[in-house]
Amino acid sequence: MSDAQLINPLPIRGILLALGGGVTLSVNDLSIKFLSGDYALHQVILIRALVGMTIILAVIAMTEVGLAQLRTKRPGAHLLRVAIVMVSNVTYFLGLAAMPIADAVALAFIAPVLITAMSALILREPVGPRRWAAVGVGLLGVVVMMRPGNGVIQPAAVLILISALCYAASHTMTRILRGTESAFTLNFYVQCGFICVSSCMGLWVGDGHMAGSSDPSLAFLFRDWVWPPVRDWPFFLASGLAVGIGGLMMSQAYRLCEAALVAPFEYIGIPMAIFWGAVVFGTFPDRVAWAGIVLICGAGLYTFWRETVRKKERT
Repeated sequence: MSDAQLINPLPIRGILLALGGGVTLSVNDLSIKFLSGDYALHQVILIRALVGMTIILAVIAMTEVGLAQLRTKRPGAHLLRVAIVMVSNVTYFLGLAAMPIADAVALAFIAPVLITAMSALILREPVGPRRWAAVGVGLLGVVVMMRPGNGVIQPAAVLILISALCYAASHTMTRILRGTESAFTLNFYVQCGFICVSSCMGLWVGDGHMAGSSDPSLAFLFRDWVWPPVRDWPFFLASGLAVGIGGLMMSQAYRLCEAALVAPFEYIGIPMAIFWGAVVFGTFPDRVAWAGIVLICGAGLYTFWRETVRKKERT
């Protein structure tokens, strides 16, 4: 049997989907950061979710099964996952509003480390001692990025860490649900949750009666709704397109492969955040931030290398 016949296409497809999803979702981070100074979070999320839902329904309509695949026998599991994703997104966006985009994204990348740990502790997927060591190195990188004692650990950073924990939990649930639910179904119910919650928030505080806070995160949460000028619509649309397409790609990646294999490739979001920060916002990581980034990315790359070695040893 040739080497080409021994290659399992599923891990390769999962890795490519994770990379593509990470790059696509970075456009969402860019758009949210850009819009956070002038709009309410719930308004941005509602428009984003409506665009994302349109994409998901259009793609579902082109599949053989069609809308029938949206039927589920696990509504409770979906509700729990939607709630976790909701908390993850809201806390992340509130933290992103108050921090440089590269710092926020780098802190958020404790999530893949947590996914690797959860895949072993909850899903019982094999994670050897060397990959556990890589988890430790990744956590060290996060500590460096947070710079304890230098004033960087702030409420916004805590929000990002809460988001990372919920993000890891949501992908662990994706692995649990993958046997009966498609990537389309998973993302459809998430978008439904976003539309419902953001609409309710708009009805409650969309008139701006709770606005006026000097804190960037609170201002983003309670600002009144305004009609966006034409120049800002591309960012709203880009956010919706990114979350619709990127979300499908990432969900499918976690359905195809072990979480511990897919997670490190989400680190593509770090160089993308540095790029957007430098090009759009004029910010660039300093030496300490670069040290943390190297540790985090190094841990991810080592994890991938160990996975490759393990697969060769089994063949």
